[in-house]
Amino acid sequence: MTETGRLIAETGIVPKKSKGQNFLTDGRVADRHIAYAGIREGDRVLEVGPGLGILTERILELPCSLTCIELDDILAQYVSETFGDRLTLIHGDAVKVPFPEFDVFVSNLPYSVSTPVIFKLLDCSFRTGVVMVQKEFADRMVADVGSPDYSRLTVNLFYRADCEIMEAVPASRFNPRPKVDSALVRITPRKAPFDVLDEKTFLKVTEITFNHRRKKIGTSLKAAGMVRAGDDVPYLDERVENLRPAEIAEIADAIHRAKQDRL
Repeated sequence: MTETGRLIAETGIVPKKSKGQNFLTDGRVADRHIAYAGIREGDRVLEVGPGLGILTERILELPCSLTCIELDDILAQYVSETFGDRLTLIHGDAVKVPFPEFDVFVSNLPYSVSTPVIFKLLDCSFRTGVVMVQKEFADRMVADVGSPDYSRLTVNLFYRADCEIMEAVPASRFNPRPKVDSALVRITPRKAPFDVLDEKTFLKVTEITFNHRRKKIGTSLKAAGMVRAGDDVPYLDERVENLRPAEIAEIADAIHRAKQDRL
């Protein structure tokens, strides 16, 4: 029996499919997850969804401080009783509660909250993050332009960070076994490879156009009131799935200039 299987049996904790609870059972994968994060002495580490603590116990062996955010009542109690004051536990929803300041982010993210947690993470200041996500979600994180996986998530990540799939993790490494494989992805924040006149406009253009990715860009932006007749905006007859992030930035800059001209 695996360590995770033993803990499930001993604690009586039943993983909830509704919450996407799939506990990692392979300690070697957990070791690599932590290694990819490159935790240094004195680092403040944030772990979202510690579950039964397979990553938590490994982090606590390192010379760093750890804060965990856990929503599930039973798992929060388990983490509190098992690790005590060796860590700081925030019992709440990681999508809603404020993140504390941190240097390194690690998480085995349930699919249901992968998108909001990643977007929230990108608004934070940190050195590196390593997340376990479903393989299809990982493919969206690193997709190239023109790919079916190319998305708003791809563009937002590319704007804020380097993102790389470190390894695929088979479904057999989890209990209960999910229907799909997972992947470990490392996120390293960096300066954007292109400049934008107004970041809020860039992010809004990205959101609106990908929400209607099959429509022409001009159609979506005019319907949203971001482009008016006569505005000098490029790529309006294109579809956003065919534009690189820097080209989406050109659209946003043109919209921002047009808006300023109207003031």
